[in-house]
Amino acid sequence: MNGIIRKISIGPDYKGSAMHYIVGQDVLGGKYNICEILKIGSGNIVIYILKDGEIFLWKSFNTNMPISIEYNINF
Repeated sequence: MNGIIRKISIGPDYKGSAMHYIVGQDVLGGKYNICEILKIGSGNIVIYILKDGEIFLWKSFNTNMPISIEYNINF
């Protein structure tokens, strides 16, 4: 299944200490906005951010990290 990712959570304790990243979320003091979260290669995750019309690669996570993925569901 290859859908559009809406949210990822990184870390072993989903409710306690995991970091949550959501498309549309403001980051870096509100100066940037998460514009896209992609699964690439052999399951690695990358997060792109947007500022003033420019897109930047912000973070990447490999498959060794515990990752929970939430996809967009459009009915």
